[in-house]
Amino acid sequence: MTAFPPRPVRGVRARYVLQSACGDLADATVDFEPWEEGVHLEVAAGATVRGDPAPEDLARYHAALVAGVREELAGQLPGVPVALALVVHHTAVHDMDTSERSYRKAGRLAVREVLTRLGMPVDGETPSRRPVKRGRRQRA
Repeated sequence: MTAFPPRPVRGVRARYVLQSACGDLADATVDFEPWEEGVHLEVAAGATVRGDPAPEDLARYHAALVAGVREELAGQLPGVPVALALVVHHTAVHDMDTSERSYRKAGRLAVREVLTRLGMPVDGETPSRRPVKRGRRQRA
């Protein structure tokens, strides 16, 4: 059985934004690179950060991103070995609206994007929101 990912997938935008009175914001650009067994976080040389998070907060957000990637891979590809370096190139943080929860969801969405790019099936609805019904409202 071939390990995931079978080839590099670069420039994946891991983004989760929920607009409401108190929003959620997670936005990172990452590469999925074949590597050693497991999911390994790497911050690229020259990686950029928008916002001014404390180093320990940035580390927590990156750890949550990795956790979301692991969770989604376990759900989408059960039994498939994972050998992945998650390389972070850009991270955006907002003082009030960024949380570990939002970065965990962004990690899950990033996996779905990679599976789509690789032409692999994606199960379930996006973790960011419920499906939206499209169409026009009827007037009474």
